[in-house]
Amino acid sequence: MRAFVLTGPRQFTVAEVEPPVAAPGQVVVDVERAGVCGTDVEFFTGHMAYLRQGHATYPMRLGHEWCGAVSAVGDGVDPAWAGQRVTGDTMLGCGHCHRCRTGRQHVCEDRFEIGVRGGWPGALAEQVPVPVTALRALPDNVGPAAGAMVEPAGSALRAIQAAALEPGDTVLVLGAGTIALLVAQFALARGAVVHVLGLTQPSLDFARTLGVDGAWTAAQLPAIPFDAIIDCSTGAELPAAALDLIEPGKRIVFVGLSAEPSLIDTRTMVLKDVTAIGILSASPALDGVIAHYAEGSVDPRPLVAATVGLGQVGDVLAGTRPAGAGPGPKIHVDPRR
Repeated sequence: MRAFVLTGPRQFTVAEVEPPVAAPGQVVVDVERAGVCGTDVEFFTGHMAYLRQGHATYPMRLGHEWCGAVSAVGDGVDPAWAGQRVTGDTMLGCGHCHRCRTGRQHVCEDRFEIGVRGGWPGALAEQVPVPVTALRALPDNVGPAAGAMVEPAGSALRAIQAAALEPGDTVLVLGAGTIALLVAQFALARGAVVHVLGLTQPSLDFARTLGVDGAWTAAQLPAIPFDAIIDCSTGAELPAAALDLIEPGKRIVFVGLSAEPSLIDTRTMVLKDVTAIGILSASPALDGVIAHYAEGSVDPRPLVAATVGLGQVGDVLAGTRPAGAGPGPKIHVDPRR
């Protein structure tokens, strides 16, 4: 089968590789659609921390946001999965440690991450192997574009849950990328008043098309009492800014990762009685995302700017926007092209 293979920083090929075989407890999925993520870009540039920590090495096969159809099932897997359209969890815990046994497999020290950690091959390929325990069935009305947006939206939904938003609460979303805009959509679905802080006018203009109540640069941001702030950015200075802006007794949720350490003054956090929460993974919220998509309360499809083939993935990772791409932040890949 064909797969996008990253052989080193900014070095890649689309290669013919051995197709996966469904091992016991696993399935093989024919990939319909896969997303290109900021994590993939970090591996492409060589800046991803997992490379320094020994959790990932080149060559590697990227792709952890995906959907497709089950084409083969291994021993011990219900045959009813065959032919089912699915997406799945990225985080594959060992299944035996205390974290896995208490529902925290997404922070298992010995976990694999599909297309990210431990050498598990990713979905920027015609097929991907997946443990049956990680599968999530997709309803018929959740098509390929939405199906491949389940995984990134899981982190967004968890952020909204952590913020404990009530209808009418005012939330500030830091960032205007994919996760930030999904956060904004879930917040709107919950009845919140949503403001987005971004860097460029085109990204803010696009955010407004999603129905947010305000979209601002830092210089434009009005003095509003925020009940929650959700940081989806990579700006090292923004966690401290969030602490300054948040209303006392309210919540800040951190989803984005800055390229260098971001510092906050814990004295301010204590004196303002602020709750701060970090979100790593989509895992606990995948089912909730699929339900939102199926019922139509959140539609991620406008965020997808273009769908390309495997041969264009390298250009996308290098920062080239496909010709004719729409205004959304997400690029998808159809490995069958």
